[in-house]
Amino acid sequence: MNTAALSLIDRIDNALGTAGVIVAGIDADQLTRDSLCPGWDIGFELNHLVGGMRIFAAELTGTDPGGDHHDDWLGGDHRAAFAAAAELDRAAWARPGALDTTIRLGFGEVPGPMAAVIHLTEIVVHGIDLAVLTGQEHLIDEEQAEHLLTVMRSMDFDAFRRPGMFGPERPVPADAVAHRRLLGFLGREFD
Repeated sequence: MNTAALSLIDRIDNALGTAGVIVAGIDADQLTRDSLCPGWDIGFELNHLVGGMRIFAAELTGTDPGGDHHDDWLGGDHRAAFAAAAELDRAAWARPGALDTTIRLGFGEVPGPMAAVIHLTEIVVHGIDLAVLTGQEHLIDEEQAEHLLTVMRSMDFDAFRRPGMFGPERPVPADAVAHRRLLGFLGREFD
């Protein structure tokens, strides 16, 4: 596996670690608060993240994820559900040749490296959302946010600016911390 491949998989692993610390700090009574994703609450967003992790892991390993993306993946313990999904996800991406596969997503088949970037985006951005909404911004890895913002700015991102994905870019001061600039780039509305 080449260095770029290891770096991308390492980034997914690090993002899972950061998000895991954030999820561990979410209390059950916070799950019903509104999300930064319109029409969602924190519990739905966390469930979306866990479901996505399970589906990516299943796609990478050729197994059945055990449900659809928005089925109930959290059960009665959102922390344990995230931890179990993260373990499966890490193991799936760490498999030899993981980036050489084609991943079937809701909008079609995607080469492994692009699927990894999409997955990294899901983990980092939803992790940031959850941290902002639950008063845990101090746990955000600003390097992860800065790197992802750089990647997104380097691609033709307008194709992803549509309802249900990302909105139009919102103005954020240039000297704002990286995660705030990333949220603004993605069209998230926050204080």
